Amino acid sequence: MLAAVAALGVFNTVVLNARERRRDLGMLKSIGMTPRQVVVMMVTSMGALGVVGGLLGVPLGFLAHQLVAPAMMRAAQSDVFDFVMDVYRAPMLALLALAGIAIAVLGALIPARGAARTTIAEVLHNE
Repeated sequence: MLAAVAALGVFNTVVLNARERRRDLGMLKSIGMTPRQVVVMMVTSMGALGVVGGLLGVPLGFLAHQLVAPAMMRAAQSDVFDFVMDVYRAPMLALLALAGIAIAVLGALIPARGAARTTIAEVLHNE
């Protein structure tokens, strides 16, 4: 469920990014950029965003878990069990970071292909 929400967030970001860059993409196409290059450019930029998100999100999420879970246990007047606090190990954290990158790249494919199919005439007509 969380992965679906993340994928929709990435999809929304890429769609908005493509709309904001329509004029730039039209200009690049007019000087010879191929549709394949447009797709590669957009997917690479979203992949880089996924890397940054993974590098920031995983440690911040781990830190938030370490701070919030004990406070919630105290508020619920429950004992903090070790298995609750030791949820994530290094391989799992690395897998989560890689999943963030994969979601970013896969979520970028459909909007990037749509941007690549846009013709120069369509961009100029809408400007």
